[in-house]
Amino acid sequence: MDERGLIRTISAVLPSGATADDCAVLPHGGELLLLSTDMLHETTDFPVGMTDEEIGWMAAAVTISDIAGMGARPLALLLASGLDRPERLAGITEGAARCCRTYGADLVGGDTDAHTELTLVSTGLGAAEQVVRRQGAHVDDLVCVTGYLGGAQAALSGYDDYWERLIAPQPRVAEGLALNAAGATAMMDISDGLAMSLHDMLGVNECGFAVETARLPLPAGVPEAEARTFALSGGGDFELLFTIPPEKFPVAGVEATAVGRVVEAHGVWADGAPLPAEGYMHRWE
Repeated sequence: MDERGLIRTISAVLPSGATADDCAVLPHGGELLLLSTDMLHETTDFPVGMTDEEIGWMAAAVTISDIAGMGARPLALLLASGLDRPERLAGITEGAARCCRTYGADLVGGDTDAHTELTLVSTGLGAAEQVVRRQGAHVDDLVCVTGYLGGAQAALSGYDDYWERLIAPQPRVAEGLALNAAGATAMMDISDGLAMSLHDMLGVNECGFAVETARLPLPAGVPEAEARTFALSGGGDFELLFTIPPEKFPVAGVEATAVGRVVEAHGVWADGAPLPAEGYMHRWE
């Protein structure tokens, strides 16, 4: 079973729509509060060679990226650390705090315990007057992505020029805020690959998504066919996938590429052929 299938088994226990987005959204006063949490393990999430400070940065960044993916501003982060060695806490905390400061948030506490494998759980709080959910795409909207895709997978595949792309994700907070204000209709961060993310959007929308692979922004210096595969199914880029009416694109200050269209038929296609839901996913054998 994979993680998405597992989540479906408990969806009936939760409020309607609770698993539709990366953040829970709670009304509070005159604005919305966003809550998100992520669990990272050393053997599956932190490539060999990362320092403790880099690990702390990544743990904070993946949660801040969830908040950015809904067009909100991050406010605070808690970090729980299951430590295989206690001396690692200082570097991890410094890296997480530095990431929070970079994106306007505060590291405000957490928890520690002993664990056989380094395991970090980051919980983030954000706020917005309105959010952009995964649901909301309209037929004829453009399908767009920020930045370029496939860099993190390129690093994992031996292209060392992309090592920093892999280990130091840069949450697109400013871009998310700008896209929210500009009228993006649906949005999420691309943590598990473009194909997987398009299928995640498909699950909460009645329309479909058609992309043209020739339009994908690819990592430079990687053979085109390989780069295209990385862009479609490689995880770890933490760019934004969004839909937006054509008349509202481009958005000032946001580096983004239109890679396709929202279509009436329910499905995901690349160059006219069905695109499988391939990408990074936790699985249980």
